[in-house]
Amino acid sequence: MFENKKKGVVSLALSCLMLSSPLLAVQSNEEMVQSVMKLRSEVESLYSKIDENKENYKSQMKSLSSQSSDNKAQLNRQTTSKKLAQLELSKVKSNIAMASGKNIELTPLLENGMALLKENIRNGIPFKVEERLAGVNKIQQQLNDKLITQEKALSLVWAGFDDNLRMTKEIGVFKQEIVLDNKKVLCEIGKIGTVMMFFATADNRLGYVVKEGNSYKYKVTQDKNEKEKIAALFNALKLQIRTGYFQLPNALVMMEGGK
Repeated sequence: MFENKKKGVVSLALSCLMLSSPLLAVQSNEEMVQSVMKLRSEVESLYSKIDENKENYKSQMKSLSSQSSDNKAQLNRQTTSKKLAQLELSKVKSNIAMASGKNIELTPLLENGMALLKENIRNGIPFKVEERLAGVNKIQQQLNDKLITQEKALSLVWAGFDDNLRMTKEIGVFKQEIVLDNKKVLCEIGKIGTVMMFFATADNRLGYVVKEGNSYKYKVTQDKNEKEKIAALFNALKLQIRTGYFQLPNALVMMEGGK
């Protein structure tokens, strides 16, 4: 009798196992289908992001290509401007040499030279303009007061043109007052020759110089990426790092309206 009971229990257990196996198989298949569907959804999402990134990349490359072409054109204009300044300096030097050799009246030459120097300062990069103009006016005043000779005045005017050329190669951080919101503000100036000028104020405003018509404007940037680039440039210049690869905002001072 005990044997019969034992066989009955075993038979019942086998029956339960046989019944539960199809249920487990169905449940396993459903989980697999759900996993496959989830994976498919994730793959489709990734493909969508890849396509979106491709379009963004194409758009960025197109924009960078356009900026690069514009920058090259502006730099070519800057090179031409520098050559014209060198030509003007050569003419002034030639006139000075001729006048000195002949010991003739230098007043017309001096007046023309100082007027040309002032024009170059006003039309050039807005770097210490008032200070540099004051230097030319001082030469004129000293000449009028007979404190210096005409020959000395000529040499000082000559030095002024040399200073303009030196500025085209000068890179560094300087202190200068600029006008922001119709107020004069003392700030740091990051100057890249006569091609770019950046500024940083004590209250953490960052920006750069743009040309609008015949004048220059100090533009405060709100772009986070531009701010990071300008801050990195100031840090490098303060560490006397003047060579290497720098990412900078599209801030050529000869560009009009901050294009």
